[in-house]
Amino acid sequence: MAIESVKTVTVFVSDQDRARDFYVDALGFEVKIDQTFGGNRWLEVGPASGTSLVLHKPFPGTSAGGGRGTLFASSDLDADVTHLQSVGVVVDGPNEMPWGRQVTFSDPDGNSYVLQG
Repeated sequence: MAIESVKTVTVFVSDQDRARDFYVDALGFEVKIDQTFGGNRWLEVGPASGTSLVLHKPFPGTSAGGGRGTLFASSDLDADVTHLQSVGVVVDGPNEMPWGRQVTFSDPDGNSYVLQG
């Protein structure tokens, strides 16, 4: 096996434009790819380097808002919490955990994330 990294993680969203605005404006991600192929739109966002998120309409049999377990790393958790709250994101924490400080929050569809500092 020659797997080197995780390139993308798909996040199911109900409205790709609304999701793009959240991930770019609230999280500071950049739009890496935004292309339409027939009736399918590939919308990829993420930090300047590392894994990207594909904000995609749900596949048949799935629904928006089911994402859980993705962890983002922060070099300044307190500043990031202040920013998220200032743009209206509901944040739980910071909480002290055995492995460090973290907060949890969700996107407009209810996909939940952990931000760890």
